[in-house]
Amino acid sequence: MLAAHSLGGAYAHRFAQLYPQDVAGLVWLDAFHRDWDDFMPPTAGLAATEQMAPGPEQLEHMRPALREMGAELLADHPEHLRQPLIDAKASAEWLHVGIAERSRLVELATELKAGPGVPDVPLVALTVVGTDPDRPGRTPERTVSDLRDGRTRMDAALVSAVSHGEQRIICDTLHHRLCFDRPDAVVQAVRDVVGRLGRP
Repeated sequence: MLAAHSLGGAYAHRFAQLYPQDVAGLVWLDAFHRDWDDFMPPTAGLAATEQMAPGPEQLEHMRPALREMGAELLADHPEHLRQPLIDAKASAEWLHVGIAERSRLVELATELKAGPGVPDVPLVALTVVGTDPDRPGRTPERTVSDLRDGRTRMDAALVSAVSHGEQRIICDTLHHRLCFDRPDAVVQAVRDVVGRLGRP
């Protein structure tokens, strides 16, 4: 079984294309979808996202804020794990990989579209539609609404493409905080998919 968050959806889908016999179930945690551009407004399309991605210098300036965010998200982790994770996620190597990943989204989606869809296995998709309290004033409300609607319709199409698919809407957190704020929802989705394996 694969449980994929964010861009991990692309890797899970590609693994499933290459090794479908090894995938018994999927948990989609607000994950990337190859048909992103079919559901999102043009201003939030993959090409636009690539253009808006911060460069190395901008990321270097952002590093203190990224470290602070990592410290907050990992606050409940044991210290011997917490500090190395914070250091790793704020390292130049980690940021370099992040830039590389986000600079080829269109190519990635095109590659996935050349292969089959996700396998027909039990699938639970968690769709995050929470509102960022810091976003008002930075992004027009219409765009925020279009993004929520697009995400909801995209995951609905995903679960409808398999025999045993279910979508669960998560309203009380944000994309990057899903696994930290709602581990209960994540764990329940994993348990439910595992519980459906082998059922007719």
